[in-house]
Amino acid sequence: MLLRSGWRGIGCGRPAKAEVCRPPAVTHWCLPTLSGVFVSLIGMSRFRLQPTLAREQLLLEHCGHARFVWNLAVEQHAHWQLGRKAAPGFTEHCRQVTQARAANPWLAAGSVMVQQQALKDFGHAMSNFVRRTHRRPTWRRRGQSEGFRIVSVKPGDVRRVSRKVGELRVPKIGWVRLRWSPAVAEGVKSYRVTRDRAGRWQVAFAAVPEPISGPGTGATVGVDRGVVVSAALSTGELLSVPAPRDSEKVRLRKSQRKLARAQRGSSRRGEVKIAIAKLKARETDRRKGWIGKTGTRLARAFDMIAVEDPKISNMTRSAKGTVNAPGQRVRQKAGLNRGMLANGWGLLVTRLEQKAAGRVIKVDPRFTGQRCSACGVVDREARESQAAFRCRSCGFARNADVNAALNIRCAAGHA
Repeated sequence: MLLRSGWRGIGCGRPAKAEVCRPPAVTHWCLPTLSGVFVSLIGMSRFRLQPTLAREQLLLEHCGHARFVWNLAVEQHAHWQLGRKAAPGFTEHCRQVTQARAANPWLAAGSVMVQQQALKDFGHAMSNFVRRTHRRPTWRRRGQSEGFRIVSVKPGDVRRVSRKVGELRVPKIGWVRLRWSPAVAEGVKSYRVTRDRAGRWQVAFAAVPEPISGPGTGATVGVDRGVVVSAALSTGELLSVPAPRDSEKVRLRKSQRKLARAQRGSSRRGEVKIAIAKLKARETDRRKGWIGKTGTRLARAFDMIAVEDPKISNMTRSAKGTVNAPGQRVRQKAGLNRGMLANGWGLLVTRLEQKAAGRVIKVDPRFTGQRCSACGVVDREARESQAAFRCRSCGFARNADVNAALNIRCAAGHA
């Protein structure tokens, strides 16, 4: 049996009484080894997995094993205090995993690679936390960003079966079917299997694609991101993220009402949550698809791309304030935050930096929406509405978002 004292006491300076740690049913465990504070899926190609019911249960067991060792590492580091010995690192954690596998058949039945890579992810997460680039790694919960990582992938571990079907070899599981679109990059060394809240399995291969080459004509474009118009170009083109259909909005409202009435812990509540997650996932897929296509199009059409550099995390912060100083118009600000996040401001720039590497210029966002792109006069009254801009100095009139995009292009030094 795995003893908590074997994890908590080593390196923590406080011995703990031996306590038997009995895991719950393995088939219901899930672990998101994708920490969010360690691995970035930038440049990784994703494919949809289509496991059978038997294979899905084995995948969940892998998630559960990774989740178990991750949470033990979190618990161990939570007991560390300043002045005590350093908490165990990856090498010591692997030694403890070996001892635990020898004493617990249920843990030994899983893949040691899955368990060790979960601990390596935790080690990188702690390193990022110490460098103050990410938050502290926290507990992993069942049903939220579940997954595990596999390394030392061989060329024969991924094969194509037909035009749109392929197979992936997973340790201790066997071959799992995936949708072959597009082709898997050659020479991949690792991949990560994840499961979202909608119950969809995906695999991401660590293969960074090559940047897209520009046209070589010296063309430059300014991009203004907004809420009503997702992206306005200095060429006058207005681009928008595909919005959910009216029928989907109605289904989402009904499902949210059902969720509010459902009893916590009931099977009905779980079914409603899955239905909501599927609708949200469909909206997210459309947004990511639009961003990917838009980024590819801009990277191919222009040599230089100028964008604003706003502090999105500050802009989307809640306005509720504190007890002593409550905020005003909190619900209106919450709606504005949802609008900014729904248009994928940050992801669009991230994809542009990946596809057009070295060709993206970030400019100061101040006064880009109030300055006239023709005469350069800043006038806050010139913007007559959300879409209309008319300069009171020179009479220049243009769409407000396009005028801002022209200012962004000019601020980048490419007037």
